[in-house]
Amino acid sequence: MEIILNFLPFIAIMALMYFMMIRPQKKAATKTQNMLNAMKKGNSVVTIGGLHGVIDEVNTTNNTVVIDCDGIFLTFEKKAIARVVTTDVSNAVEDLGTNTPSHTAEEDNEEKL
Repeated sequence: MEIILNFLPFIAIMALMYFMMIRPQKKAATKTQNMLNAMKKGNSVVTIGGLHGVIDEVNTTNNTVVIDCDGIFLTFEKKAIARVVTTDVSNAVEDLGTNTPSHTAEEDNEEKL
């Protein structure tokens, strides 16, 4: 009985360590692995280095991803992807609109006169 009481604090510390450290790490690793497995062509991603791009190809045999960064194609390990930003690139491009002003500078000068 005395031996069990001596080991009780050690057992309590181990249980606390499991619930505070090991279990959350396993949950985060599972979530990350699910994200990496769900990646597909057309997803916008951010790498661990902060590079933003669009997935052009996913190679499951080599665990690599080819990312299109404004016409430059770079190959990364799947582990290098920090997060998937969006799942559909076409919607983001359509929402941007145009980069043309509604009126010209000449019209502004005529209004001032």
